Amino acid sequence: MIIKTPSRIHMGLIDLNGSNGRYDGGIGLTIEKPNFILKCDNSEKGITIDFDKSIRNDKIKEQCVSKIIAGSEKIISHFQIESGFHFDVKEAYFSHSGLGSGTQISLATAKLICEYNDIPITGLELGKILKRGGTSGIGIYSFEKGGLVIDGGHDKSQKSDFLPSSASDAKPPVLIGRYEFPKDWEIIIAIPESNNIKGEKEVNIFQKYCPIPKTEVEKLSYLIFMNLIPYLLEKNIKPFGETINKIQNIGFKKIEVNLQQDKIKNLMEKMREFGAYGVGMSSFGPAIYGIVDKNNSNVLKSVKKFLGDEGVVFKTNAQNHGFEIKK
Repeated sequence: MIIKTPSRIHMGLIDLNGSNGRYDGGIGLTIEKPNFILKCDNSEKGITIDFDKSIRNDKIKEQCVSKIIAGSEKIISHFQIESGFHFDVKEAYFSHSGLGSGTQISLATAKLICEYNDIPITGLELGKILKRGGTSGIGIYSFEKGGLVIDGGHDKSQKSDFLPSSASDAKPPVLIGRYEFPKDWEIIIAIPESNNIKGEKEVNIFQKYCPIPKTEVEKLSYLIFMNLIPYLLEKNIKPFGETINKIQNIGFKKIEVNLQQDKIKNLMEKMREFGAYGVGMSSFGPAIYGIVDKNNSNVLKSVKKFLGDEGVVFKTNAQNHGFEIKK
């Protein structure tokens, strides 16, 4: 049995003020590549893992081993499964890049084990068992549903402080919106070589800069629900892109961008200069995304030339469905 997951762009957290009774809320876009592809077979006991010979990056391997073992142990314990499992990692992608690899690995592992044992389960239920989605549910809903997704964050009774998902035990948030993304709109992904913001450093940023001003949350909410989504539904790419540009300068996303190295900020500006309709940073980066179509397809070549050997650049499309399983 093989599962193939998409990846995701995390476009922003909506409410890190909390004065109206809720925290978080997220918006993100599911993308076709990079993918995580995992094969699973029964074994008598224990968890064993092999990798395709094309996967040579040690950091990628380390993350896969860590997430597969942790995900397996949690789901096996929860459902009291007695057999073991052997996993073959067929395709994997960069850890801590801003594209949500950790969540996809964990969910894929758990879903395969459930499928093997004829256990029907939703992505939301998997998230609760795996303790994913403590801040944002974008990774969970990209895994299961695809498209552009928005989650509703957490009630203060469920979560009492500002924390990233890696440090929060809150249950995953509810899905409040899912939208088809136009097939003829393309996404350029650029991942420059950079120091990642993660772990304790990420926690400290949440603690230092939150709560953000309530007026910032209100402005961002208006941009999302009265600009970004209507332009998406109208398939009006230019103002959609302009709204993404505006989002980079509001609320917590403004903080995330301002804390980046100059090379990332410069890359964002250059991608706009090259003609992308909208440019944003996914999560804490370093992945940068640009929205283009057939009328400005030269942006990809220009970004590749600008970044050179100091990163990875590729073009992809949105994916309007979630994971795929072949039995």
